[in-house]
Amino acid sequence: MKKFFVPALAVVVAAGFASMAFAQTRAPASSVSPPQPGTVTPAPASPLDGLWRGTSDGGSCNAPLDYQLTIESGIVDGSAYDTTAQGPVPNTKKSAPPPPGPGLWQVHGLARATGPFKLISVASVKGTDQRRGQLSARSEGDALIVSETSGCRRTARLVRG
Repeated sequence: MKKFFVPALAVVVAAGFASMAFAQTRAPASSVSPPQPGTVTPAPASPLDGLWRGTSDGGSCNAPLDYQLTIESGIVDGSAYDTTAQGPVPNTKKSAPPPPGPGLWQVHGLARATGPFKLISVASVKGTDQRRGQLSARSEGDALIVSETSGCRRTARLVRG
């Protein structure tokens, strides 16, 4: 047994020294440390970043929307509120009242600095009466123009601030 282990041990030790010598001849590691696990790299800023506010025309529904959108790193998040929306009037003699109409819309999407871009709007209503819409937005000078592509076809001119 000793005849087998002594030469094997010598080979392992020699291999260890050789690997250490090889490791010492490599170039030193760079001084820039790699990102740590769990850290988030911020997205690049967009020229449209900021808070945008404005009111739309009434469109075919004669119901203007008050918009408040936040754009951060090109990601659009915000809401549009119909100040004229009223809940349904209950008729207790016939049946339960219908669900309320949409007064608050959630708006989401990705902004592009050049050319038009699409946004999605979802009505905040209870029950099965879910409504979705699509908006088209574009930058025009110091304003952001948001238009409904269906439904009431309202158009809003939003400004920063």
